[in-house]
Amino acid sequence: MPTSKNFSPQQLSALTALGLSIPISIGIFVFKPVWWIALLSCIIIFLGAYGLIVYTLQTFIYRKIKLIYKFIYHTKASKREEFYYKNILPQKSIDKVREDVEAWAEQHKEEIELLQQNEAYRKEFLQNLSHELKTPIFAIQGYIDTLLNGALENPEVNKKFLQSTSRNIDRLVNLVDDLDSISKLESGQQLLLKNNFIIQDLVKEVNESLSFVADEKQIRYSIKKGCELSLSVYADKEKIRQIFINLFDNAIKYGKQNGTIEASFYKVDGARVLIEISDDGSGIAEEHLLRIFERFYRTDLARSRKVGGSGLGLAICKHIIEAHDQTIHVRSKIDVGSTFGFTLQSKKD
Repeated sequence: MPTSKNFSPQQLSALTALGLSIPISIGIFVFKPVWWIALLSCIIIFLGAYGLIVYTLQTFIYRKIKLIYKFIYHTKASKREEFYYKNILPQKSIDKVREDVEAWAEQHKEEIELLQQNEAYRKEFLQNLSHELKTPIFAIQGYIDTLLNGALENPEVNKKFLQSTSRNIDRLVNLVDDLDSISKLESGQQLLLKNNFIIQDLVKEVNESLSFVADEKQIRYSIKKGCELSLSVYADKEKIRQIFINLFDNAIKYGKQNGTIEASFYKVDGARVLIEISDDGSGIAEEHLLRIFERFYRTDLARSRKVGGSGLGLAICKHIIEAHDQTIHVRSKIDVGSTFGFTLQSKKD
């Protein structure tokens, strides 16, 4: 039994018509006490009132509601939608229509909030990109202007300035290459060449290639006890190599003197392998952990630029892992260290 709030237009019209026809029929019976005349009057008045009220509701109320529905769905009505507007919509109670409009409003509120967040992210991204580009460009411009204004004749100065110019050009090239990599990964243009390989062997190769950098800070590499057993994964080896290079490079840059880098490997649910790279460096504050994989996001702006890098390394890592349909995460604590972990598909037979 519908409540008074959930009456359809037809039910409301019938109830109103009944409320009109019964008192009028009683009045007719009082003046002319012939039962069939009173009954016939009641039927005629009921039908006439019902038809008039339904017509009024559909013409002046549900036509407006139909326009509201067309507005909130932003579409030109198809034949199916026209059938809905003509036959189904008039059956809805005003309360049901209100719920539909409120649901639409809530959905659009969420969409607007997401758009605002994306707009804020876009502005921040453009500001960071502008800064990353301007820094080496202005440095190159300064060195060249100085050389053209006379320093070119000084052999000691011109060589030093040309070397600095070369380093800044390399930084620009790396930045553009990283941006290109992210764009291709996001758009799906970067194809993955998957094959089976032993993950420990790849980590060992990356560690050896960066050992000369780690030796400067006397940082030692090791595999966690119990994780020595070789595990095969099915992935794009060169893309995963890029991830390890980024993670090891960060661990060395932000690691402490005489520190350690530890790799661990675990089988997960028989279908995946979990890889974790841990260090005992400076760590990352909790408020930064949710944004650490964003492009150009830096936890310490001055220090990050001092140690170099494009600010895109972790963003590239995230996109590579997501392209493999896997996940990446980070755990960290200030002055304790950081652990970056990600999963890969186990060996494919």
